Amino acid sequence: MDRTPPQPSVSRLPGFRAQPLVVGVLPETSPILIHAAEGLALSLEATHLVFAYVDPTRVVVEERADGGVVHAALDSDADDSQWETTRDTLAAHLGDQLAGTTLPWELHYLAGRADRALTHLARAVDASMIVVGSRGGGWREQVKETFEGSLTTHLSQHQHRPVVTVPLSVVDWKDPVVR
Repeated sequence: MDRTPPQPSVSRLPGFRAQPLVVGVLPETSPILIHAAEGLALSLEATHLVFAYVDPTRVVVEERADGGVVHAALDSDADDSQWETTRDTLAAHLGDQLAGTTLPWELHYLAGRADRALTHLARAVDASMIVVGSRGGGWREQVKETFEGSLTTHLSQHQHRPVVTVPLSVVDWKDPVVR
């Protein structure tokens, strides 16, 4: 039995017009990422934006056909209602940032590994691409990325949709750590 995953090909490319965009966000998501995704969506005549926060402190119990998940806390002693506060705070932040847009949007609260969760959601909503923000340019972020790998790299290696990375922080080329 051949276990080679299907590889990217012209026939597997999603359409780029009139399809949703999946956007990976964090509770403290930069307005730069939100507005860059909105601008990209408008230029592609996307049907809507599908924002997704992936909570690493929760585990997937069931994946739904619409891309959503049933999830539970990893720690059975943890306050199981905290995720709702995070979701509501993030939804309010997105609502504030997108107050003037005519583009419909929604927020999915997901769990587990970010690359797997975003890939599942993108397949479920037939997204044209996945948009994420960069982690930042400081030396701590570079060390963390060296050992853990970047979300962009994991996404680009495990699914066939294009991944757009929006820079949220840059490092000066003169920085001795970067050389």
